[in-house]
Amino acid sequence: MPTQALQGQLTAVQGVLATKQPDKVLMVGGDCAVSLAPFDYLSGRYGRDLGVVWLNTHPDISTTEESHHLHEMVVSSLLGKGAPGFNAHHPLASDQVILAGLIEEDLRPMDHNVFDYQVQRLTPKQLRETPNALSDWVRGHGFKQVAVHFDLDALSPTAFRSIYPAEPGTDPADFPAAVGQLTLSEVANLLTQLDQSAEMVGLTVAEHMAWDALNLRQSLSGLSLLE
Repeated sequence: MPTQALQGQLTAVQGVLATKQPDKVLMVGGDCAVSLAPFDYLSGRYGRDLGVVWLNTHPDISTTEESHHLHEMVVSSLLGKGAPGFNAHHPLASDQVILAGLIEEDLRPMDHNVFDYQVQRLTPKQLRETPNALSDWVRGHGFKQVAVHFDLDALSPTAFRSIYPAEPGTDPADFPAAVGQLTLSEVANLLTQLDQSAEMVGLTVAEHMAWDALNLRQSLSGLSLLE
């Protein structure tokens, strides 16, 4: 999508948030970039009391030096280190963000800021072995509010089918990026614990690809009954 269109969408969402002044924000659908405006808004509203859990197989922490896609640099933008014109007005500190569900062995050169920014991270294995790790992180930092970016790609394609790597007729092993390993029940447990650890003021559910519904619609679209 052209930069001008993305900036227009960002400005529009920022305008709605500035007018409505909500205490909490729920975002459903879209790619990872949909969290930029609401999480920046929540950062301005709650300051250092806000912790952000980025539940994703990919870190989304690139900059314009490594990527031309806004959805690949949302975390950098929230830290004030992303693309010009898209950086947060209320940047988060690195210790306010944790990357959860990250597949470290599949990190790419474009993901080096995971280490450069010193953002804490937890792999699926660590989340599975220590189910209270995220709630402990929230309590340990004294966060009173928490915002969660839940990218459905954090889920295994064998556990949840409406994600990019689970496209019918393809092999997840051929997917050109890291593939999630968590189950929906595991994520639900993590979110429940976070909800009990602090006030959940932000939640994004992103990257939903309802393959079966989309393919069914396309397959039946030529029928005269549906014209």
